[in-house]
Amino acid sequence: MSGTFGMADANGGPVRHIPVMLAEVRGALAPAPGKIILDGTFGAGGYSKALLDAGATVIGLDRDPNAIAAAAEMRAAYGDRLQLHHTQFSVLDQFAPAEGLDGVVLDIGVSSMQIDEAERGFSFQKNGPLDMRMSGEGVSAADVVNRAKVNDLTRIFGILGEEKNAGRIARAIEKRRQEEPFATTRDLAGLIEIVTPRRAKDKIHPATRVFQALRVYVNDELGELAGALLAAERSLKPGGVLAVVTFHSLEDRIVKQFIAARLGKAGGSRHLPAVEPAPALFSQPGKAMISASEAEAAENPRARSAKLRAAIRTDVPAPATGLDAFGLPALADLSCLGGYEN
Repeated sequence: MSGTFGMADANGGPVRHIPVMLAEVRGALAPAPGKIILDGTFGAGGYSKALLDAGATVIGLDRDPNAIAAAAEMRAAYGDRLQLHHTQFSVLDQFAPAEGLDGVVLDIGVSSMQIDEAERGFSFQKNGPLDMRMSGEGVSAADVVNRAKVNDLTRIFGILGEEKNAGRIARAIEKRRQEEPFATTRDLAGLIEIVTPRRAKDKIHPATRVFQALRVYVNDELGELAGALLAAERSLKPGGVLAVVTFHSLEDRIVKQFIAARLGKAGGSRHLPAVEPAPALFSQPGKAMISASEAEAAENPRARSAKLRAAIRTDVPAPATGLDAFGLPALADLSCLGGYEN
């Protein structure tokens, strides 16, 4: 979701946002004149610009209205070859041409633009409202922190943030919010710093996993990703390429499971009768996963955990349903993590 247009750093000066694993993504998609590629996470347009410069036509989607509004310069530069839509990528098939797409690229994670804007509340390093809504609509992170039951907070932090101290943090939140509701990112980060102080050997801030969990929950990111993978499957023409860049294990597991299930390989145990392979909806002639190079990770810290998975669509028709492709029942249904107190 990173790009190169119209940003500013914390000190107010311009900063260049580098699209992660751009060379690898471009290599997987092989953009060329006549190809139509959908960028489901337009952001600041980094991937889209590279695809357009190679001659492809790009359909760009972003659920953040600010990202679409900021792309006026790109629209003017590329004309009809760039189509932009303010929408969630889980419905990307609604914007695909009848003949199908030659490629779909998804960069899963928070946009650098959103992190840089303190008023969006994505980062504890910049004090702002505890918001985190990519679309600006719906339940905010403050709503979750101030209203969710302790058990639900524990599950959100533990499952979506893989936070080992989830219960301790949730109980501390409940105690503090009885005195005063959480309103800002520093409110929450400050409490977490007290509850789980940073040790000298810790590489990340103690609030990192909780903020990740809240962002994923508020924006239904795992449900959106599951929907986007299925929509891409429906939209790609035979030979079309799906390329997905992920940044943490939850997302990567979903993408890995989806592609593995769609390769049509026989499953089952050696202790049980052989299972007939399902028809392959994708092929994967190259490596199953590529990590960002050491050189890129050194230049761009955001790339350190980045992984690219790509697969090529076959001519097997997409099934009418497909959430079972993720290997677990209701994997994309975040509603199971709980509701709110009245």
